[in-house]
This record gives sequence, structure tokens and C-alpha cells, in this order.
Amino acid sequence: MSVEPKLTRFNQTVLSKYNIYNSIFMTLPFDAVTKTGVLLPLFHETCEKGFNKGDDPTTIVNTFFEKYQGRRNKESQINLLFRFIQYIERQVVLFDAIEDAAFPIVNNMDGVGTLRNLKGNARSEGKLEELKAFLEEFKVRIVLTAHPTQFYPGSVLGIITKLTEAIKQNDLAEINNLFGQLGKTPFFKHKKPTPYQEAKSLMWYLENVFYKTFGDIYNYIQTNIYDDGEKHNDIINIGFWPGGDRDGNPFVKPETTLKVAKKLKKSILKKYYQDLRDLRKKLTFRGVEDRVIRLETIMYDYSINLKSKKAITAKELRTELLSIRDVIVDQHQSLYVNEVNNLINRVHLFDYRFASLDIRQDSRIHHNVFTTVIDSLIATGKSSFPDNYHDLSEAEQIEILSKATDDVGDLDAFDDEMVRNTLKTIAIIKDIQKSNGERGANRYIISNNQTALNVMQLFAMLKIVAFKDELTVDVAPLFETIPDLENAPGVMEQLYKNPEYIAHLRARGSKQHIMLGFSDGTKDGGYLMANWGIYKAKEQLTEMSRKYDVTVIFFDGRGGPPARGGGKTHNFYSSLGPTIEDKEVQITIQGQTVSSNFGTNDSSQYNLEQLISSGIKNRIDGEKNRLSDEDRTVMTDLAETSYQTYKDFKSHAMFIPYLERMSTLKYYAKTNIGSRPSKRGKSDKLVFSDLRAIPFVGSWSQLKQNVPGFYGVGTALKVYEDNDEWYKVEQLYNNSKFFKTLLENSMMSLTKSFFDLTKYMSKDEEFGAFWNIIFEEYQITKRLLLKLTGYDELMENEPSGKASIEVRESIVLPLLTIQQYALKKVQELEKAGVPNDDPEKLIFEKIVTRSLFGNINASRNSA
Repeated sequence: MSVEPKLTRFNQTVLSKYNIYNSIFMTLPFDAVTKTGVLLPLFHETCEKGFNKGDDPTTIVNTFFEKYQGRRNKESQINLLFRFIQYIERQVVLFDAIEDAAFPIVNNMDGVGTLRNLKGNARSEGKLEELKAFLEEFKVRIVLTAHPTQFYPGSVLGIITKLTEAIKQNDLAEINNLFGQLGKTPFFKHKKPTPYQEAKSLMWYLENVFYKTFGDIYNYIQTNIYDDGEKHNDIINIGFWPGGDRDGNPFVKPETTLKVAKKLKKSILKKYYQDLRDLRKKLTFRGVEDRVIRLETIMYDYSINLKSKKAITAKELRTELLSIRDVIVDQHQSLYVNEVNNLINRVHLFDYRFASLDIRQDSRIHHNVFTTVIDSLIATGKSSFPDNYHDLSEAEQIEILSKATDDVGDLDAFDDEMVRNTLKTIAIIKDIQKSNGERGANRYIISNNQTALNVMQLFAMLKIVAFKDELTVDVAPLFETIPDLENAPGVMEQLYKNPEYIAHLRARGSKQHIMLGFSDGTKDGGYLMANWGIYKAKEQLTEMSRKYDVTVIFFDGRGGPPARGGGKTHNFYSSLGPTIEDKEVQITIQGQTVSSNFGTNDSSQYNLEQLISSGIKNRIDGEKNRLSDEDRTVMTDLAETSYQTYKDFKSHAMFIPYLERMSTLKYYAKTNIGSRPSKRGKSDKLVFSDLRAIPFVGSWSQLKQNVPGFYGVGTALKVYEDNDEWYKVEQLYNNSKFFKTLLENSMMSLTKSFFDLTKYMSKDEEFGAFWNIIFEEYQITKRLLLKLTGYDELMENEPSGKASIEVRESIVLPLLTIQQYALKKVQELEKAGVPNDDPEKLIFEKIVTRSLFGNINASRNSA
């Protein structure tokens, strides 16, 4: 049977359905404003024609009202704009649901990069045993973070799920009902969520998606690749940051961490109970039924009361299930044995933890806490720390820290709340390990890690607070900025040379977890340098670790958008080459990237399998991906030129004022989508170092300028064009899959840019020159990327992906126009000196804030 091209499948199953269902959707009366659904297409047409003519957003909005709604007063006009926002938000939901429903049709679920394809290729090439060996040591971990980019509240996520199913079934009656529900369900949260509420929202994916897809993938590997019924490497696992990520979030308390861990355990116990309840209806055999009912009762009681006296351990649960399976095989013709195996495998994958809770805190906080603790211990006169500890060199301090045996004592005795909370969090890790198993919480990440001392301070604190006998926690430094990445190998060698620290690593399987952050790396060094800096750091850290017989486990803060290291993630991991340790793929997934890449069983399974296959692909193609000295020189030169270009740009006098006054940066704090403050510092004045990566990247995205995903790339390429050395860049592009992947991700950022939206800024007295700098870099980058790839248009090699972006950008075009119109009004009112509490100003600020939701959700991976 012939298969239509991917773009054709997209047009048939996504675009056509969207047009049909959208026409139904637009007829629904959601509000008091009549004919909103009729007027929105007219406004959309006005926007398109206006931008084609070179009109600015204010002119476009005014033209629409003059032409179609001349009798409306100002209040009525504002109400209509809010109704447009309401409609467009829900059009985005509709498109999401249709794309999700069509996912297995548009994407070949048995094609390249899937497990079925891997197995087929391995068998045909006689390499099945090699594949088995690889899968025994390779792991993928996706880590759900607490970063606030999920603009869909839980109620809307539930509607999307139901709508997706109804669209699959073409159930028009149910679709109509869900449209109605969607129209009545608010998108806007009046209060910030607590960290616990944030955690519960992300647990929706654990319960409704990952429990099934992780199990299905493992079942397939066990049944179709190993085919021996034995327990193998778990291959895929999941990490969890909400409730444990204390970095910059004063609302995450020790009690929050413990509460989230308990909720994770209750959630997985509940899933086991539900599976046992289903099994009981099937396993109605002598010698089996009573045992299944007993387990079902135990899991039900345990999921409600974690202190239940009937409770059994995860090991005991698995042992009993294995015994039941043996009886079914021996006495009952293996009836329903696959269903029993499925549950056994899930217990193996999730244990009683469901997800591994990571703890994270900034090194500067640790330093302050540790200083207080040391001073307190020294004051007792019985400490192993000398009185002059603070005056000693870093090397001498590390020596003392590595052997610290003190007991901190009563944690409540410390007056400083940060000190108490930091120490109590460490104590709670041990409690979680007792309840949820060691992997329930066994990694502590140090943000802004700059020195070996940062690591050893935490190493000592863990031991003197809770882990005196055996430290069952991995200490993971996070290197973020360009200088920190350059210093990272030296920091790690200093640690590897420490006898006590290396002994700790040996006890942990000679594995060292290191996190490398794209978020602040891109904000700090620009797109090319951030990525190349991490690549080089990985190479050097791999070489350094292998020198000391340590396997380094890299954990990438990739997020989702290309500007923060996301984009085509599996292509990135398949391109790393043999000089970078690749035993595990570990990445952060956040916000709308969770819902877009892992929001359904189909998309979750497909993307997880792509990540698994990327590791195998890199192992197979290792030598092919090795960079030659000449290519490495060109890559380094491009990165350094790009870095300097970006540094000059962010040091421009207008950089901060532009973001502060011309973008939506300050409105992120008003969206109430995340529990964290929107910036780090407490000063009223905006400082670059205080900017969080997500509002930073998101603000450029709302402007449709996407600076973090391309700025400096064009200038760096142009140097080679101007020097008649373009062939060197072409050679690098043809030889390096890593470089090619970087540029493809950058093209995605360019594709999502739309400078006509803000062209009016080019004439602004204050910001015109700055806008033109950005636009010029965009034009140079676009021209030279097309020249290098040989494409006629951006993303030419991904027609269905490009088509999806075009539809989404078209849906939100009126929303972007309204946002810019409102921003301009706010600026005009501020110039006129109106007070902050002016009712008109507050209304336009509300329009800006409300428009953020649809724009971010439509872009899917833009913040």
C-alpha cells in the first residue's frame, strides 16, 4: 500500500479537519457580544492585508473598527478585542487537539527511529545481539521541570484530551459539547499556583501518559527484542523538579518537597491498584484469584494511607506478581500472562517513587548557609573545623570538607529561615528514600556551580546533616555560563583527585552526574557559542572523566525552544560523535513542550523511541560524526564571532530598555502560570543578570523576533562570505551533523519570526536604530542559511513541520496584532504621564497579559 507524503497526510488529516471544525466552532455563542465568530475572520483578513501594505498594528485595529464596527463606542471595542482573544485561545486548543489526533497518521509510528524499525534493521543486518547489549546499558531520562511555560490550566488539558479522542472518532455531538465546555472554561488564573499545585498539574502526565507509554515501550523491548521474560535494564525513567527545585523559588519549603514525594507515591500506588482491579476481572482462576484480590486490597489501602499496616514493599509486590505469573503459566495455559507481565514491568520501572525527585539550589545560597553552619559548629569548640577555616585556601577547605564528621544537631536552632530550610531539605531526602526507595530522591543539583568548593560544601552538608554512614545522593554541579563551561573540566579534575570524593563515586557505580544548562548559556553567550561551548565542555569532561575511570552522565537543560537548546532534540543526540560520553540521554522538558511532545500516548511513545534510537544512531555513526581539525577550527571561529556579536548587542544601551518597555517581559509576572518569581533580584530596576531565561526568551518570541535563536549566526557566516572562504562553511555543513542540526533549529526560530508586526518600531525616535540592528541580523542570517542549505525557503526539508507553524502563526496573527496595539497604547499613556492605576492603562495592560496565553500555546516550544 502506498503512503502519501507527510505534507499530504498533514493537509488531509490536520488542515482540512481544522477548517471544518473551526467553521463549526466559530458559530458557537460564548458570550454577550454578538457575532464575534463572524467578525473574527474579517479582523484576520484586515490584519493580513494591513501587514502586506506595511500598516502598523494600531492602524490595522483602527481600520477594522472604522470599516466594520463604526458604531461601537470605545468600551464596546475593548470588549470585542477581549472576545477575539477568547476565541483565538480556543482555536489554538482546537488545532492542538486535531494535531494530536492525527499524530499517528502524520508520523510513521513504525518508521525511522522507532523501536520496530530498529529491531528490523538489527535483525536484517545480523546485529540483534549488539542491539540487546546496547539496550542493557543505555538509558533515557526525561525530567519534568517546574519552569512556568505551561499556559494551559489542568481543566483545559483535560478538555484537549477528550477533544482529541472525539476528533479521532469523528463524534460530532461530543465535539460540540466540548466546544461549549471550552468556551465556558477560563484560561486565566487569578492567583499564582503553589509549588504543590504545580507538581500536581505535572503529575497529570505521569498518570495519564507516561505510566502507559513507558510500560508499552519496555514491554515491547522485553517481548520483541529480548523475548526471554527476564528483568532487564529499565532503559527509560523520569525525573521530577516541582517541589524539589528550590533555586530562585522561595515558596518551595521542605514540607513541600515531602508532600510532593508522598503524592508521587500515592499516585503510583493508585495506578497499581487500578491495574490489579482490572486483572481481578480476568484472573478468576483457582490459586490466582484470591491472591490478586489480596494485592488489590493492599494497594487500595496503601494508596489512601501510606502508614497502612498491611503495606508491602515494591520488591514484595513484584515477587508476588512473578509467583502469580508462574501459576498462570504452569496451570492455566498462560491466560492473560501478558497483562500480568505488563504490571510486573511497570513495578520494575516506577517502583514506589513514580518519578525521581531532584533537589536543586544555587551555590551562592549553599555558601551562605554553609558559612552559618560552620560558624555555629566552630562556636561549640568541639568541631573538626579549625577556627581559621574561612581564612584557609580553597584547596585546604576542600581537604577539611571531604573528611567532615561533625553533627549539625538541632536544625530548628538556626534563626535564619533559609539555613533551616536548606538543612531540613537534606534531612527530608533521607526520609523520602526510606519511603519511596533510594531513587525517589537521590540527586542534588547545584545551580551556578563555579568551583570544586561549591560541590564539596554540599558534599559535606549532606554527610553532616543526614548521610553520615553512606551518602546515597549524587551531587550534580550545573555549569551554565560560558566561563563556567570553560572551567568545568578543571573543577571536575580537582574533585576526582580528592580521595574521599572519588571513593563516593566508586560507591555510586563510578558515575558522575553533570548538568549543562542551555537556558542561561544562551542568554549569556548567544545561540552558537552556548551550543558549541557545551559541546566542547562535554568533550573535555568526557576525556577528564575517562582518565579517572568515571562515567560521566550528562544532563542537559534543553527545555523546549531552539533558543534554549531544544528543537529537533533526537537529531542533536544522534550527532554528538565518539568524543562525548553517551551512555545516557537526560534532558529537561518543560511547559508547553511537555504537552506538545509528550501530551498523548502516541506522541509520547514516538518521541521517547526517537530519543532511544538517537543514542543507538550516535553509537553506530560515531566516527562519521567526529569533527576534523579543520572543521573544528571553523566551528570555533564561527562561535567566537557570533559570541562577540551577541555580547556587543546585549551591551547596547537600548537592550534592557527595549525589553522593558517595548516587549511583554514585565507582563509574564502577571500571568500567574508559575509559582516562581519572574526575576531573581529584588531591585525595582531591571538588571540583565536578574532576568530568568524563560521570560527572556518568551518576550523575544512574543515580539516575533526570536533573537536568542539566531542572533550572531548571520554575522559569523558573513565573515566567511566576505573573505571568500565560504567553501569552509559549506564543508563544515556537509561534514557535521551537529552543525547541521544547530542551523536547522535556528531556521525554526527564523520561521517563527515576523518582523512586519513590529516594523513600526523602526521609525521610533528612541528605539528605531536598535530595532534595525535586530532586523538586519535577521535578514543576514536568513539569507546565508538559505545560501548554505540550498533551500528556496526556510525549513524546506520539513514541509509538514513548516505547514504546522504557518497554520499556528496564522491563527494568532490577530492576537499578536491586538497585543502590539495594546502595548502601543500603554506606551502612549506612559509618555503622557498617566498614573499606574489609570483605568484605561490597566485595561490595555490586561489585554497584553491575556494575549500572552494564546501566543505561547500556539508556538508550542517558544519559551
